[in-house]
Amino acid sequence: MASLSVYIAPLLVFGLVVFVHELGHFVAAKLSGVYAPVFSLGWGRRLFGWKRGETDYRVSLIPLGGYVRMASRDDEALAGIEGADADRGSLNDTSAEAAKAAGTLWDPAGMAPFGPRAVPADRWVESKGTAARVFILSAGVIMNILLTMTVTSGLYYKYGNPYLPAVIDSVVPGAPAAAAGLMSGDRIVSINGEAVRGWDEVVARVSPITSGSVRLEIARGAERLERQLTPQVADAQDPVTGAAKKVGRVGIMVRDSVVREPVSLGQAVSNGSKATWGMARNVVTVLGGLVSGEVSAKNLGGPIQIARTSVQAARNGAETLWSLIAFLSLNIAILNLVPIPVLDGGQILLVLAERLKGGTFSMRTREAFARVGVLAVLALILLVTFNDLRSVFTQ
Repeated sequence: MASLSVYIAPLLVFGLVVFVHELGHFVAAKLSGVYAPVFSLGWGRRLFGWKRGETDYRVSLIPLGGYVRMASRDDEALAGIEGADADRGSLNDTSAEAAKAAGTLWDPAGMAPFGPRAVPADRWVESKGTAARVFILSAGVIMNILLTMTVTSGLYYKYGNPYLPAVIDSVVPGAPAAAAGLMSGDRIVSINGEAVRGWDEVVARVSPITSGSVRLEIARGAERLERQLTPQVADAQDPVTGAAKKVGRVGIMVRDSVVREPVSLGQAVSNGSKATWGMARNVVTVLGGLVSGEVSAKNLGGPIQIARTSVQAARNGAETLWSLIAFLSLNIAILNLVPIPVLDGGQILLVLAERLKGGTFSMRTREAFARVGVLAVLALILLVTFNDLRSVFTQ
């Protein structure tokens, strides 16, 4: 797998996450009766594909992202975003000249841009009610969340529930644990009367204690011992936001021996759902930190970083690679909900605003709204690309 990972892993990660997202939009559009003539993986010129029914399923030149072309009054404005050729065809052009643009995709009985028939009024996005339009716009996010839950649940079911037992490997000389007489091989049973099993639980309970003491129950062979420790205060970084913070430390090194506990399918689904929710909280925390300035924008990565991470994940095995896919899928879902024009969240906001207004905004207003969104997305692309290149040349 390692010999092919350089080429396959980034395509698998990008392709699957984007495919699932766009599939959500596509299926929702079909269910809502919206005409969707193109489903594309990638942007720009069509490389190959097949036309089935009224939709052309294609792979396009630039293998990053993808799109679903739907019948919309903003279709021409979206042409530049899709990176489409001039011969993409107009949904309003039903003349004989349209056949030249459609080429081999031309269907004498089809609708524009692949046929002479006009798109019926009830097949346009704008003809649908608010609920249907919000459903179409949010379906990609929903599918990405479902992908994350499915992948994480599958990993739990196949590989079990991994945890690092709270068994001490060594203690730091002079630290509170050493002063309390803790030894290698001791197992931490409870902290302040609350049972613990894994090392993550120990860290979660001890780290917040920056004043006062903590009571540990220790299993040493058949013995049960209690020790009172006063944690030392240390500087650390928040694992999610990277922000500096103070934490409590007692000077214990954990034994590196991961245990995988087999779980039932139901438990795997429950664990996968909890893991998805935990990841979602972390992503939202980071986004909030970016807005408040607590998280540096230097931490953001783009396509280059994702590709490099994908390759490394593939080299580490299927479990790591699929974990990355789940994490990236959830990131895509939440980022798309940010109320920035051209993103799903921004479009949903516009639809809801039109509903409150009682009518559609003018084309001038919509163009200004889209222009702000495009500039914001371009700025984000430039930022993450700069971060990626800086990372490449400084390592």
